[in-house]
Amino acid sequence: MIRLKRTNSDDIDFINLVALLDQDLKIRDGEEHGFYNQFNKIDKIKHAIVLYENDIAVGCGAFREKENYSVEIKRMYVSPDHRKKGIASQVLTALELWAKELNYPFTVLETGKKQPEAIALYQKSGYAEIPNYPPYENIENSVCMKKTLQ
Repeated sequence: MIRLKRTNSDDIDFINLVALLDQDLKIRDGEEHGFYNQFNKIDKIKHAIVLYENDIAVGCGAFREKENYSVEIKRMYVSPDHRKKGIASQVLTALELWAKELNYPFTVLETGKKQPEAIALYQKSGYAEIPNYPPYENIENSVCMKKTLQ
């Protein structure tokens, strides 16, 4: 049974999944991890989603206001044993719906070239690559994307 929960950065399941995400990114990003990590703090996130499969937290994502007219998708993660089941798509769709309910016209995100599965997910979900926005504008590994919410 799949269940999605809207929560915030105080949620222990969200915190635990993000810790696993950070471990994964530290390996993928290598020396660049310190740069990215400074922009990935989860304190004060008001909008997070945790996906449960049979009451086990297996995926998460969040967004925070980027500017007055957009939100940035952050902290997307699915535990390795639960990948390739559409969980990330469900979390992303739930985040977009929530942002739309709050009247945000579009979402943006940053991911890394060392995360091809994330890039594929976002492209499949209707995101288009855009010029890298601050603070990623001069970072070779970064890929920034945007989606207009209908």
